[in-house]
Amino acid sequence: MNGGFILAFPDQPSGAAFLARLPLADPLRAQSDLLRFQQSLLAAPPPPLATLQLLEQAQVPLAFVQEERAKTYLNRAVPLAEREEQAFTEVAAAWQRMADLYARVAQRLPAGEDTPERLALILHRCLYYTGQALAEHYRARREVPPGLWLNLHGTYGSAEDWGVATLPVADPREPLECRSHCAAAYVAALLLDLAGPYHLGVRELGLAWRWALQWAPLVTLQAVTPEEEPPRFVADLMQDGGLRPLAVDRELQAEAGLFLRRLDTSRLALQLQQAHQALKARISPVDAGLGEGASASLCVHLLATLFRPWSQAAAQRRFRRHAASGSLRLAVGWEPIHYFIGGQTFAQPENVRVYSRQEFDRLYVFRHQVDPSQPLEVVTSRITYAADEWEVINQSAAGYRLQRGAAGQRLAHGQLLAVSPGPEQPYLLAQASWLMQEGARPEGARTERGHGETPSPVPLAEGAAGAASSGGGLIAGISLMAGHPQAVAARLVGDGHSASEAYSRAFLLPAVAALNEGPSIVLPIGWYAPGREVEVFTDGAWRLKLGKLRQSGSDFERVEFSVCG
Repeated sequence: MNGGFILAFPDQPSGAAFLARLPLADPLRAQSDLLRFQQSLLAAPPPPLATLQLLEQAQVPLAFVQEERAKTYLNRAVPLAEREEQAFTEVAAAWQRMADLYARVAQRLPAGEDTPERLALILHRCLYYTGQALAEHYRARREVPPGLWLNLHGTYGSAEDWGVATLPVADPREPLECRSHCAAAYVAALLLDLAGPYHLGVRELGLAWRWALQWAPLVTLQAVTPEEEPPRFVADLMQDGGLRPLAVDRELQAEAGLFLRRLDTSRLALQLQQAHQALKARISPVDAGLGEGASASLCVHLLATLFRPWSQAAAQRRFRRHAASGSLRLAVGWEPIHYFIGGQTFAQPENVRVYSRQEFDRLYVFRHQVDPSQPLEVVTSRITYAADEWEVINQSAAGYRLQRGAAGQRLAHGQLLAVSPGPEQPYLLAQASWLMQEGARPEGARTERGHGETPSPVPLAEGAAGAASSGGGLIAGISLMAGHPQAVAARLVGDGHSASEAYSRAFLLPAVAALNEGPSIVLPIGWYAPGREVEVFTDGAWRLKLGKLRQSGSDFERVEFSVCG
């Protein structure tokens, strides 16, 4: 986005007057004005304390405008379309510019004004906005760009060096009520990364980020020493990444221990348990301290999902994963999936068939050639569907980890898929359980610091390492649905539905005794209601009653059923 001419704010009142005139009813225009505001503070900043005051005043309108603009690309399939890509790039860059601006204030503070309280506030904001940039990449299902984690680690390292890591500061989300500190802002970003953000839906991810910021003060950061029992996960201030498993190497641990930090999440695990118990006791999410805007069922599910990673427990896999090679075919969308599984184009059963004008004309013209003793057969137009080829990275009995280039069909998180492991093998139903678009890694980008360097916050220049980038391929985790599916036609019956209502595509999955799973049906999103009846057409029409919802995604619902007597 072109910010236009550079403004000049010689003092705090002139900048405050500009912020007061932001057209918040027009988020696109307001974003353009905020870009000019940020660029002006970079090019011709007022005195450091005036700049700091203006940045603090810009927090609320910036957060509002950023969220409004993010609606352009949230919950969209990847790779993003051009307009969506542009919106994401602008939002991510705005978060990073805020961290840059705060870091520049710290560098310009004269002696006497660099009090511990002020330094703690500035470094906290650097950490907070860098964390927001990380969260934005997760929400857009984008790979974190090189250098962003190093900036986060470096800023926290400076907070430790200056002795302000746990000095209380006002929380930018609730400046009058909540208290935070640099260590908490740093831990919040680590917790979000630990939660497996590419597995989570957008609503779940937003809720996890809110809880991470809220409960991060419960987590204690400690330096790793060679004498103690090695922790399961560590944050390395010299590496461009979040928490990672620690290889048990005493010599390496002694050498790099100065830069390793462990997390004590025992109090956080207790908080998760208490919140879960409160919801089970039918206490509302708001009264349980989980915030507004989320249902109790969503909170219960997310708390259970987060407990293992946030308590740093070992991951338990039902099926062992192993490296693999080769490729498979993957189909996206209900029509192609139904075609590849059924082996033919979907057609309405004759009892509800409505002929097109072209089909009617063909029947009329060739009516004398029709043999009355033979079943009537209408030749439908031939439709071809495409399936993309993906490279297999690893696999287990439950699914695959796949990779492909940027060219191909767009894919959404949680979407229904069909995969064929080989040329002659049938298609199986699957779901996109996690999804990430790779970034175009700049040549020479750094992924670690040398151990002779000191972690420190480095302001990001426009377009430098840490900026959002496009042009990468996709990496996806695919969860298979057990059993060989059958492509069928289905329609809702009962009150509000006529006997001539058209059928839709659906899939039947058989019972799998080895997994203790009964038969299920995969229906379009929005069809499910407990006890609802559905008519299925295979060789003939029969009815079933919907039972428990077993699985759902962005465009489907998989439901247990019983056959109506």
